Amino acid sequence: MKYLYRLYQIVVAIPVLIVWTIIIALMVIIGCTFFNGKFWGYYPGKWWGKVIIRIFLIPVKVEGKGHLEKDQSYVFVANHQGAADIFLIYGFLERNIRWMMKYQIQKIPFVGRACRASHQIMIDKRGPKKIKASYDQARQVLKKGVSLMVFPEGARTFTGHMGYFTRGAFVLADELQLPVVPVTINGSFNVMPRTRDWHFLNWHPLSLTIHQPIYPVGQGPDNVAATMKDSYEAVMSSLVPEYQGYVENNDQ
Repeated sequence: MKYLYRLYQIVVAIPVLIVWTIIIALMVIIGCTFFNGKFWGYYPGKWWGKVIIRIFLIPVKVEGKGHLEKDQSYVFVANHQGAADIFLIYGFLERNIRWMMKYQIQKIPFVGRACRASHQIMIDKRGPKKIKASYDQARQVLKKGVSLMVFPEGARTFTGHMGYFTRGAFVLADELQLPVVPVTINGSFNVMPRTRDWHFLNWHPLSLTIHQPIYPVGQGPDNVAATMKDSYEAVMSSLVPEYQGYVENNDQ
């Protein structure tokens, strides 16, 4: 069955992935340039993620959508298990989001241009001014009623376990007095662990657990610390037993 699935990837899934990614990227670039950026900056990405997950025949389970209010902006924070996280969240979170992502993604053909056109938040850590510019852009996005998606570990896991959370997303949520929503991803590490980038995918179910929003209690360092702690514990609580517990990630 493993080799049949690999053959399917070569003949069907990977060609569809490449062609569909180019189509969606062009759709985003054109849509955001000439039409409604709020719509074209999100919905093509949603279609992209959902189709890619389906074309690789991976089942998805989503829990906790009822915790979210329709018109509320949120700062979503999730563990970062693997490359499939992007498709899973884009396709199945069902919220108009912009991403905080590494600026190097801009170098990917088509994808990088689409990310710039749709005003994804590129985090450039090559100096205080660049970091400040990234967070200024995030503030503008959130003020427009869109939500923000962040991997506060900043890097994919090497082991399936969680590293530590950095403060950036929580400071931003505190400043704008927005609720933080912890999200737990399971299965992505099994589909394609970081140590197997550019290899065949493994078939494995994916799950997305949306936890209760954590609303700000006050404002300032105490609120940031409490929200970060509660978010970390919430995300950890829904990880499968195999990946429970902190493991240091040297890439953070």
